[in-house]
Amino acid sequence: MGKDIVLKANNINKYFREPTLFHVLKDISFEIETGEFVSIMGKSGCGKSTLLYILSTMDTDYEGQLLLSGDDLSLKTADELAYIRNRDIGFIFQFHYLLQEFTVLENVMLPAKKLGIKSLQEIEHDAMEKLRLLGIADQAKKLSMRISGGQKQRVAIARALINSPSIIMGDEPTGNLDSKNSQNVFSILKELSQEEKLSLLVVTHDLDFAKKTNRIIEMADGRVV
Repeated sequence: MGKDIVLKANNINKYFREPTLFHVLKDISFEIETGEFVSIMGKSGCGKSTLLYILSTMDTDYEGQLLLSGDDLSLKTADELAYIRNRDIGFIFQFHYLLQEFTVLENVMLPAKKLGIKSLQEIEHDAMEKLRLLGIADQAKKLSMRISGGQKQRVAIARALINSPSIIMGDEPTGNLDSKNSQNVFSILKELSQEEKLSLLVVTHDLDFAKKTNRIIEMADGRVV
């Protein structure tokens, strides 16, 4: 019995056609196992963020094959992808993108409300569980603009977890935080991969962060090196 593969990229190629033809991603292939914490590193302009957009199903203009839990995403419609993205992929960005005028709890509940599978009561219960997991349940009723930067990033992680995704993708999730808060966020993510068997794929510039993940995928000039 082989390992469970949550995400598999087969020969992904991407071209920018404007202003001139540019081959930005070249034959990218790799896989991520369930519970694996992987970081992607490389110089600015090497294609990391472009790759993340494709892996997260937000960009569908590529050649090659992308499989999420064995399901071929290259064959899906835009509506199907939107549903899969909300259900199976959690996102953490450099900026938390919380809705300022909503409470912490409301922010965490949003993706689950959008998915529309559970009752409002269940969603609220799940959201409180996630906030508890991240040690910020006491902030639940506060407006998200009233909490600190480190707390906001924790709320963003709770929100990414609400639909129990197969994988969490992060784009520089500690890029905006000081070293203490970066360390906190790393510890939370590491714990999630170990305790909850969650798969994580994180684009980062932070070598200290990357070194502590299970594996580093190094990119240069649109290739995996």
